[in-house]
Amino acid sequence: MRKIIVAGLSGGAAMNIAMLLTFRTIGFGWDGRGILLTSSLQSHKLIAVWTEIEPLPLVVNTPLPIIAGMLLFGILHAYIYTHVSVAWPQGVTQRSMRMTGLIFVMTYLFWEFFTPFNQFGEPLLLIALELFFWAIIAFAEAVTITTIMEKKKK
Repeated sequence: MRKIIVAGLSGGAAMNIAMLLTFRTIGFGWDGRGILLTSSLQSHKLIAVWTEIEPLPLVVNTPLPIIAGMLLFGILHAYIYTHVSVAWPQGVTQRSMRMTGLIFVMTYLFWEFFTPFNQFGEPLLLIALELFFWAIIAFAEAVTITTIMEKKKK
């Protein structure tokens, strides 16, 4: 159980860092001038949700609960890993790629389809950019979890 918690917290930290480097730095920008808010293609509804309609998303004004939640998701993903990885080929690379796919499809692909596409009318080109960001995030988390979980017991 200790290994699951360590792997999960580490994976959650990797997820948070990857989100910072993708969505915050490029997508929304440190000053609110990232491509996802300034593109002429962007849905006005999505821009309003992130910048105008009160209350703004927690991640904008009070990010700590979201950061903590991502750490908890990391623990959950590490726990899931212990159950599904037994059916996967041996090796960190093979298992990392499968875990990346699992996280990406079950979480991020669903999210982009259901919320930005469905609710906000975000254009497909920007959704593709966000899916690229999510793939990086899923990969960072999966590699971290897999690497820790696959370390041999001493």
